[in-house]
Formats: sequence, C-alpha cells, structure tokens
Amino acid sequence: MKILLTGANGYIGKRLLPELLRQGHEVVCCVRDKTRLGLDATTLNRVSTWEVDFLDDVDFKKCPEGIDISYFLIHSMSSSTSSFDKMEAIAAKNFNKYSNHMNIKQVIYLSGIVNDPNLSKHMLSRNNVEKILSSGVPKLTVLKAGIIVGSGSSSFEIIRDLCEKLPLMITPKWVLTKTQPIAIRDVIQFLIGVQNKKECFNESFDIGGPNVITYKQMMQLYAKTRQIKLAIWTIPVMTPKLSSYWLYFVTSTSYKLAMNLVDSMKVEVICSDNRLQKILNIKTISYVDAIKLAFEKIEQNLVISSWKDSLSSSEFKNNFSNYIQVPNFGCLKDSKKIKITDSEQVIENIWSIGGDKGWYYGNWMWKLRGFIDKLFGGVGLRRGRTSPTHLDNGDSLDFWRVLLADKEGKRLLLFAEMRVPGEAWLEFRIDENNILHQIATFRPKGILGRVYWYSMIPFHFFIFDGMIKNIANSK
Repeated sequence: MKILLTGANGYIGKRLLPELLRQGHEVVCCVRDKTRLGLDATTLNRVSTWEVDFLDDVDFKKCPEGIDISYFLIHSMSSSTSSFDKMEAIAAKNFNKYSNHMNIKQVIYLSGIVNDPNLSKHMLSRNNVEKILSSGVPKLTVLKAGIIVGSGSSSFEIIRDLCEKLPLMITPKWVLTKTQPIAIRDVIQFLIGVQNKKECFNESFDIGGPNVITYKQMMQLYAKTRQIKLAIWTIPVMTPKLSSYWLYFVTSTSYKLAMNLVDSMKVEVICSDNRLQKILNIKTISYVDAIKLAFEKIEQNLVISSWKDSLSSSEFKNNFSNYIQVPNFGCLKDSKKIKITDSEQVIENIWSIGGDKGWYYGNWMWKLRGFIDKLFGGVGLRRGRTSPTHLDNGDSLDFWRVLLADKEGKRLLLFAEMRVPGEAWLEFRIDENNILHQIATFRPKGILGRVYWYSMIPFHFFIFDGMIKNIANSK
C-alpha cells in the first residue's frame, strides 16, 4: 500500500517509518522542512517526501497521488501554552481538505485517552481534532493512548530526570492521579495493526499497558528498576503554575510543554475498554518491562527519536531552512582557526560535542550559562543530545539546534535557542587544507544585543580559544 506519514520526523513518526518500510509499503513522508528529515541515504532512497505546512493555506498542486492510508501524527502542544488548540484545529481542517482531494481510504489518528469528564485543554484539543477528522471523507480510526513510555519520549525523560536527579522530592498532589502507561513498541504495533481493517473503520479505541498506577508509583517503580533510592512527599498547596516551574527547572522539558503536561496530569488517563487488544491479538508489556527496554536502547546508543528533536519543541518562528545561510551584514563574529593533522578524529570530536561530553573547555561556564538561560525562560543545557555520537539536521544539542550536520562535507552548523538579544550561530568546518575553522556569529537586536556581545568578549576569549584547541588535539 501507499502510505502518507505526517509528522514523519516527530517522535512517533520516526519509530513508525522503519516498520512501514519493513512491511514493504511505499511511504510518502510528510514534513514541513525536508532538509531535517534525518534519514540515512538508504532509507531516503526508499521514501518520497511531501513538504507541506498544514497551518498554511491549502495548495493541491504538489499533492502526492494514489495514497491508500494516512497517519495523522500532528500536534502543537510543545509549541505554545495558549494557542496550540487553535493551531491543531487549523491543521486538522486543512488536512481534511487534502485527504478528501487525494481520495485517501483510511486515516489513522493517534490521540490520547479522554474518559475523564474534566478534560485538560490539551485533551479537549485532541477531542476536537478527532471530531474534525471524522467529518472528512476517509474512514477514520482513532487510537487513544495513555502515557507513552520509551527512550526519548517526553513522559519517560521527565520521570528519568526527576528520579535520577532528586533522591528526595516534595511533589504536588497531581502525582496521585492514576494513569495507564503504554510502551512505545506496543503503540507502534497498534498503529500497524489497524491498517485497512474494516472492523476498525470509523471506530475509536483506547490503548494502554496492563498497569493502572499513579504518577508517584511510576516514579517509585522507575527508582526500583534502576536500583536508586527515592523518597517522595506530596503536598496539596503547589499550584499548577508552581508545578510547571518545578518541572521546568528540574527536568529537560520546556516551560510550554511543562504547563500543558501539568494541566493534563490532573486528569485520570485510564482505558475504558480493551477491544482492540482482542481484535489484533496484542498482549501489551508492563511498565517495568517498558523501562528496561528503553534503557536497552539508551545503553546501546540506539535511540531512534526524541521529543526534544521535533521542530514543534524548537524556538524557530520561521522556516528552518531560512537560518542555514549564515548572515554577514550587521553581524559580530569570533573566528578562530587551527591546523590539524587527523581530520577524521577531529570530525568525531566535533560530532560528539555537548551533552555528557561537554564543550571541550570551561564546562562550568557553559553550565552557568545554561542555568541563567533557564532563569530567563530558555531551554538551558538539560536537553543534552539524543545520541552521543550521531547528529541529524534539526536535532537539539543542549541549548543549540543543529541546522546542518554534513559529516562528508566536514561541516557542523548550530543555531542558538538560548535567550539572547539577537540571533547566534556556531560553525565548525574543516577545509581542503586541513584547517579547522570555528566561527561564532551573532546578529544583535538593537543596543542591548551589542552590549550583550561585548560584555561576553572576555568569556569568549577563553572559551572559544580553549574549545578549538581541545577539539583539534583530543583523542
């Protein structure tokens, strides 16, 4: 079958794509910016791409043809605290226009469980999207999942951050809310299983794992599985706003996502039936087993996707590609270069920068800058990186975003997502004469931007000079 995969470079999309190809389907990857699809050359040759933003006006000129099934995996929860529901509604309406035009036979939509009468804004939006999609021509199959547990999932990474960093927690009362977590591999099984199944047409199904537990129990089971000590005290006085700040400062999540997650965590997320498990004959795995499987991937550096790498979690207000051409006019630069002898080793050093490896010089200063960034509402350093050695266009890298990761061309280009009064790029490039170039570019906004740059010059002198020397000489 020919399948349209929206959100192909998102957390679920990246996990679903290899399974679809393994089944022999022809896949059209639907993305806003194809430069950051992040596929290896072999996979890229097996798929086609459709570059479209469902928030823009509909244009049928470049629509793919002959689509049998489409997966709708679009959401905007991490991009806004106030208007994500409007954005999701616009995307769903425009998607309907495209799917009706393309005569798609079945649309499979991954949503969230909505059985509690007191729904969060997040879940009300998901419910509204379902209603919009159901008004389209294709047969609609809706899968409503609980908390998704897997390496790189936002829920798993938040629990991991909390448990690994805080042996003693004073928590808000929403940690006593019940939920029904489901392993990412089970979600993929369900998404694959409902393809072209007539008994699943125009139906909505809850999907969850075998355990109904509270968020507190989720953290306790995580700690027990990881063999770490954890004590949790719950207090009733922590407001949603304070809870959001608590998550934001302790974990790698953004404040926008923290706000929306806290709003959702006050509502029970429990399956009302298990019909689909019986229809597809799927036996879901336990929460503890899901944790163990996640760490198998992490320890083998096989994490396929992470929530923080999605474009919706980035600070980009315009098209991703607009930033790849580093400007010169009106910019301030710090340029350094050094002769190298082993370009392959230096490339590996560059591709390992950030995360646990650090920035090769003055790591305490980078951490301090990350802490200050968090205080001003930025992303900070806690995002780290998905893989310790591999980078794709669009990946998050501490408080940077990878614009271009061209290993063959020996060039890495980063764009700053920290809070700065301007725009900042950091480039590493090895030329044909085996000279490593390290260029920091800053385009200031007004006087404040220039004051910021010049006040940072003493720090730049030590940091950038030490960084290029250590990158060039580290083994």
